Amino acid sequence: MYVCICNAIKEADLRQMARKTSGDAEAAYAALGKRPNCGTCLSDADAILFEERELSCKSVAA
Repeated sequence: MYVCICNAIKEADLRQMARKTSGDAEAAYAALGKRPNCGTCLSDADAILFEERELSCKSVAA
């Protein structure tokens, strides 16, 4: 699913960046070589990054 239409960033892209980078959505976009345009996607992107990092922490702790 596309999270950022302006930059064609998919949920899978953000989940991958969550495991490779720290920081918020803007940091993940920068790691992808992009930056937010309209910004309406940033809260959803932040939520996806947070969720993926939480899942990664739980799987490491288990």
